[in-house]
Amino acid sequence: MTNQRLFASIITIGDELLIGQTIDTNSAWMAQELNKIGVWVKRRVAVGDTREDIWQALDEESRESKIILITGGLGPTADDITKPLLCDYFGGKMIVNQEVLDHVTNIFLKLNRPIIERNMKQAQVPDVCTVLMNKRGTAPGMLFTKEGCLFISMPGVPHEMKGLMTDEVLPLLKQNYKMPFILHRTLLTAGAGESFLAERIKDWEEALPAHIKLAYLPNYGMVKLRLTSHGADGAALEHELDTLFLALQEQVKDIMITNEDLPLEKALGDLLVKRGKSMATAESCSGGYIAHLVTSIAGSSIYFKGTVVAYSYDAKETILGVNHQTLETKGAVSEETITEMFNGLMNVTTADYGIATSGIMGPGGGTEDKPVGTVWVAVGSREKMVAKRLYFRHDRLKNIELTATNAMMMLFQFIKAEPV
Repeated sequence: MTNQRLFASIITIGDELLIGQTIDTNSAWMAQELNKIGVWVKRRVAVGDTREDIWQALDEESRESKIILITGGLGPTADDITKPLLCDYFGGKMIVNQEVLDHVTNIFLKLNRPIIERNMKQAQVPDVCTVLMNKRGTAPGMLFTKEGCLFISMPGVPHEMKGLMTDEVLPLLKQNYKMPFILHRTLLTAGAGESFLAERIKDWEEALPAHIKLAYLPNYGMVKLRLTSHGADGAALEHELDTLFLALQEQVKDIMITNEDLPLEKALGDLLVKRGKSMATAESCSGGYIAHLVTSIAGSSIYFKGTVVAYSYDAKETILGVNHQTLETKGAVSEETITEMFNGLMNVTTADYGIATSGIMGPGGGTEDKPVGTVWVAVGSREKMVAKRLYFRHDRLKNIELTATNAMMMLFQFIKAEPV
């Protein structure tokens, strides 16, 4: 048991991670959950399906951290080498675990599928490990100890890993270690760049106690500010951090979107719910991406009426009522067209507020007066509309993401400025 800061390392295994075929979402989720219980992730390492590299990573991370969490390489195929390697690393031999074998057999019986020898091998584990039952799959988790370090191996399938973390790993860590509190307070700002924001709150930041850290997290025209503290007295830390966080909010109140660690689409949804209002989108260049972000939030059906993805001239005319002459003379990417798109959206939906987008995402399609990255966005209500021309200088995907973020930010600020 310890009151000191507890460090963990996360090792993710798989060639698919290194070549970018699979995006590693496991480590981010694991780090968040560990942080909640007071474990600080010191390093995150990705290695391929190579015995020497995995062995070296185990050696190196056990010198840095007391807890080493490993995901990947536990499947039934030849490229899944983690289990036999761990058996050798900890000096054990492979045995059949009857509880795991019964579990695997029951899974295939319930699925009414034949079980083959390769599946049954999932029940083989090193005799030097403690088995952690994987209720969501066939590959068990495994716990090893060596020279005061805990090594925990889990499947790389996110759904299975999360089940093991929730049911087995996190309770085990809380039981075996007395961990300090790690507390965060996060707010989101828009309308001021990172450097200008830092200059604005310079005096306040310099007066922070040494154990309170302020982080700047810029992203797509917004900046998150995160205060972090850690220590043994949770109540005292909460009080101190809350006091400082209130002072920080006062420093940036005119540009603050939310005083919670939320994505912009959630903050926008919360504002709409608070006001008892609804929204809809008319999307050309963003292709429905704004609607995707908005509807990714649970409960969005309360405030989201729907979207019109009017990509072609024909769709803009027939669905949104954009004038053919406007498109021919001004083009799809113009203040005139975006205004008519917005008005059409308000006509074909019952939404209180709307967003309309039209732009050139690239890589082709730009002209001298309308280069790639030129975007028109309109936001507003049935009584008032604001249109704005934006310029982005990135690849197609990032231009789409920036369009969506800026459009939602514009609508958020528009609604916030409305009288309640």
